[in-house]
Amino acid sequence: MRYLLVLLLFTTYPALSQNNRTPLPVIFDTDMGPDYDDVGAITMLHSYADEGRIRILATIASSKYPRVVPVLSVLNTYFGRPTTPIGVPKGWAVTDADSQHWSDTLVARYPHALKTNDDAPDAVSVYRQLLAHQSDRSVTIITVGFLTNLANLLDSGPDQYSELPGHELVTRKVKQLVSMAGKFPAGHEYNVHRDTTASKVVYANWPTPMLLSGFEIGQAIKTGVPLVQNTTIRNSPVKDVFRISLPLSAEDRNGRMSWDQTAVLVAIEGTEPYYTTKTGRLLLGPNGSNTWDDAGKGHRHLVVKRPPAEVEALINKLMQHQPGN
Repeated sequence: MRYLLVLLLFTTYPALSQNNRTPLPVIFDTDMGPDYDDVGAITMLHSYADEGRIRILATIASSKYPRVVPVLSVLNTYFGRPTTPIGVPKGWAVTDADSQHWSDTLVARYPHALKTNDDAPDAVSVYRQLLAHQSDRSVTIITVGFLTNLANLLDSGPDQYSELPGHELVTRKVKQLVSMAGKFPAGHEYNVHRDTTASKVVYANWPTPMLLSGFEIGQAIKTGVPLVQNTTIRNSPVKDVFRISLPLSAEDRNGRMSWDQTAVLVAIEGTEPYYTTKTGRLLLGPNGSNTWDDAGKGHRHLVVKRPPAEVEALINKLMQHQPGN
């Protein structure tokens, strides 16, 4: 009788079932700077974490322009998670920064413990330390920038954190990789081509299921205007980023294209009801362009199922999330 009552409660009130799930462990790998959709994406992650749906293991930079670590520190602190581990590449990495200069404002206006990139450890060390302590096949990695860290992780050797080399550590600990990358069925996309060497390593050798949100998915979704127009949100680094950046480009007058947010959305919510997926394999060209092999295995990319306006409304809502709500 007790079992039937519990089952009835979970069926009648789905939120009860969700709240009793083990939070999904997530590592967020981001270039956080050349574009500002990353800021919307990390806001969504903190919203999901506040709901108890995920546990943010780390926010790791895949680029190394001088303010990338301080910006991540600002955003994690604002959302009440100032001790969230942050990593940054210590070897070669892309150094592209924000052309709108919103990062200057964030670092100047908001508290953050990590003042320079030197204050954060090496990205691969953070990955290895965290993965070594997680349950097998449990971690979702969301990458919305360059594949630099993931290539270096695959190539890493045993260390004080794990006796496993990188490829085996990923195979054992990672559930799936969700990536904003590529353009389908073919194209030339920034995250893929900017570090083509790393992209080749990851797309050829990554050992877990991989879900790709292509350029064409986020291109159709414009977000940020409701956030900027929300007068109840004050002293928000997220609002400041979109307030500063949206007016600087005519193409953003209805909102910024939302590539990175779609990767977060499907990583946490799943693909339905907004998307279906196509199975195959991303094939990388010599200049960083990509094609798609329908006969391949191991990769899936999103295919639009519902009107993009529905996803746009959901992302706009999540991007207005405030700390503690």
